Amino acid sequence: MYAVIRTGGKQYRVSEGDKLDIETLAAAPGSDVELSEVLMLGHGETVDIGSPLLEGASVTVRVIEHGRHPKIKIVKFKRRKHYRRQMGHRQNFTRIEITRINKGN
Repeated sequence: MYAVIRTGGKQYRVSEGDKLDIETLAAAPGSDVELSEVLMLGHGETVDIGSPLLEGASVTVRVIEHGRHPKIKIVKFKRRKHYRRQMGHRQNFTRIEITRINKGN
C-alpha cells in the first residue's frame, strides 16, 4: 500500500517503512505525528483519489531527527561592471519514518 501526502508545500509518494526528509515539523525527535493531508491511496490494483483530499485517511510518521541540508552558494555576477554578490543558505529539515498508512473509511 502507498499514499501520496502533502506537507510543507510539497507532495511525496510514501509506503510503510520509508524514510525521507521533509520541511521542518514542530515535533520532538521520537514522537509520532499524524499527517492528514492524503491526496491518494493505492492498494493492489485499486487507487482512491481525493478531490483534493481523502476524508478519514491519514499517515502516521515517527520523527527521527532534525537537521540541516548542505550549504548552497548563491552568486550574482555581472562581468566588467565590478558587481559581485555572494550568499549562502542551509535549509532545515525533519527526517521522518512512515510507520502506518490509515485508510479511514
